[in-house]
Amino acid sequence: MSRSEVARFLGMSTSSTTEITARLRARGLLEEQAPASPRGRGRPSGLLVAHPDGPIVCAVEIAHGTWRVAAVELGGRIVHEREGRRPHQPDAALAEIRRALVDLHRALGARIRAVAVSVSGTVSGRRVAQAATLRWQDVDLGPLVPSTLRGLPFAAGNDATLAGLAEARRGAATEAGVVLYLAVEVGIGGVLVVDGHPLVGARGEGGEFGHMPFGTPGLQCPCGARGCWDLEVDGRAFARALGRRAPADPRRFAARVVAAAATGAVAEEAAVAAVARALGRGTGALVNALDPDLVVYGGLAPDLREATRATHDAAFQDALMRHRRDDPPPVVASALGADASLLGAAERGFDLVLTAPILSDAGRAR
Repeated sequence: MSRSEVARFLGMSTSSTTEITARLRARGLLEEQAPASPRGRGRPSGLLVAHPDGPIVCAVEIAHGTWRVAAVELGGRIVHEREGRRPHQPDAALAEIRRALVDLHRALGARIRAVAVSVSGTVSGRRVAQAATLRWQDVDLGPLVPSTLRGLPFAAGNDATLAGLAEARRGAATEAGVVLYLAVEVGIGGVLVVDGHPLVGARGEGGEFGHMPFGTPGLQCPCGARGCWDLEVDGRAFARALGRRAPADPRRFAARVVAAAATGAVAEEAAVAAVARALGRGTGALVNALDPDLVVYGGLAPDLREATRATHDAAFQDALMRHRRDDPPPVVASALGADASLLGAAERGFDLVLTAPILSDAGRAR
């Protein structure tokens, strides 16, 4: 955006905005570029963009079957990326990621200012407390950071929590104050984001909506609880409905079932309708409890809803308290797609970098 747009957005005078942006440029955070196609009379206003030598966050994503490592600059642009198949054993997976981070450090050097990790599981501090779909339990994430990057700010979080953060700040929910984000991958996770800040509880473990008892009573979940919503909204639910064994990769199996239902396959259509009903019903219950301005669906959830919109929306409406039904919060699809959790990790990393003490140190160093 231009300096004049910054002034309007922040409600500041032109002179104050000019002084502040000059300091940010001096610290190597921003650069001002001429617009590609100036319009109107007079001298065109420059556009503020991320500095080409500015800070980078190394964002790591550890998912059901894969890992990704990306270098993300201010503004959310991914400038380098590597990915691979995730080894089952935590030590082997962390070692692969560590080697990828070493390569990024060789390429980017001192531009790297933080490391942030997104994990498909319950995260507390720097530990994966439980990740049933990864089959990880009480895993320290510290060893994935190479010795050359130790001492930098480090953050870790649940993948759905970080995806919701990214959607609130850069994606489908930038205009909403209170956002409920829900993503179906292997199970369902999410977060409530208020004014750009995720509510994650006393130990950082909040948002485990998939382990609320919205499912079949008595059905055992890998997390140790029974009746979890997780088991009603992903590939495992499809497999039960179709009389098949639990799939090794519930995410891919679910996508295949949704695609088959779109061609008119009767059994698959019925399975998708049942899962969409469970998704809509649970979402309505969370709206009653959390009162969001907006609901954002990520992962497979938008496809599930679109496959049987009438079924999903009817279940959603039926679950709402009567006074909410005339004006329910809109339900929209993710704008960031598969990059949401990776970009959310980067956002969390920049939260640790863009602090007054660190910016002051950076200014003195320059």
